[in-house]
Amino acid sequence: MATFGKSSFNTAIYATFRPTYPRSLYDFVFRYHERNKGARWDRAVDLGCGTGQATVELTPFKHVIGVDPSSKMIEVAQETLEKTPVSTGQYEYVQASAESLPFLEDSSVDLIIAAQASHWFDWNKMWPELARVLRKDGSAAFWIYSEFRFTRYPSLTKKINAYGQGIDPLNSVGPYWQQPGRSILENHLIEVPEGNQVVPGAFSDFERVFFTGDHYPSLPSPRSVIMRKKMTWNDLLSYLNTWSSLHTFRQHNPTDGENPRGDVAVRFWKDLKEGVEQEDGRAVEGHDEVDIEWPLAMIMVKRA
Repeated sequence: MATFGKSSFNTAIYATFRPTYPRSLYDFVFRYHERNKGARWDRAVDLGCGTGQATVELTPFKHVIGVDPSSKMIEVAQETLEKTPVSTGQYEYVQASAESLPFLEDSSVDLIIAAQASHWFDWNKMWPELARVLRKDGSAAFWIYSEFRFTRYPSLTKKINAYGQGIDPLNSVGPYWQQPGRSILENHLIEVPEGNQVVPGAFSDFERVFFTGDHYPSLPSPRSVIMRKKMTWNDLLSYLNTWSSLHTFRQHNPTDGENPRGDVAVRFWKDLKEGVEQEDGRAVEGHDEVDIEWPLAMIMVKRA
């Protein structure tokens, strides 16, 4: 994703304020992997690893490799790893694209994941490379989370959609997402083709899983939301500042920050606060906490 590689993108804020994935999500992936008796736990790879948030959660594997095309992301991931009190040499990071992994031998990987990255992949190249590097009975799991929601204030969803997916170039970041990746994410990876459509017979299983609750009733067999976080309102604003679309918005609208109500992200944040204040009948302070949740979609496959 081009924006994350720019020198002006703040990777420190990105690493600090992006939501984290629950332990239950990793356990779900590990249970899927161990379904096959031939499953091994030697090597795992995290594609589009960013700052290494998911990479370091792949603890059951002896050797874990985080892969990202951005040198800045890899640098932050390396620095974070070096600060770890005890480093066993279990983890390493490589700068590379997800679709080309020449440093991996054929049939050498037991699990491949991608967290909030697979909507950027070129799947006509991705599936053949997965088929090459995954061992027999190896697994892959790719997940994304879509637009955040307020657990207790569903009435604010319209405001969130208007800001994140709207078409107003001066009050919405919708026009500034990189496409088609963002649309693929918003549609919960439905456009990603099945592996065997690209590499016939390469995969023995293909599943789509939706932890989206009642936010997207048109999705098949939605499960309960599992990705939640209690945040202060100040932290929510910091999270909004990690959006790549906001970064692009500011490049196109350099004077937006002169608005007396603040820049576009601050105005949106204030609108949300005011919506909660109206519902609760009390003032909301920046240090007050609010429950946030993210619908999450996943694709899981096994190598034949």
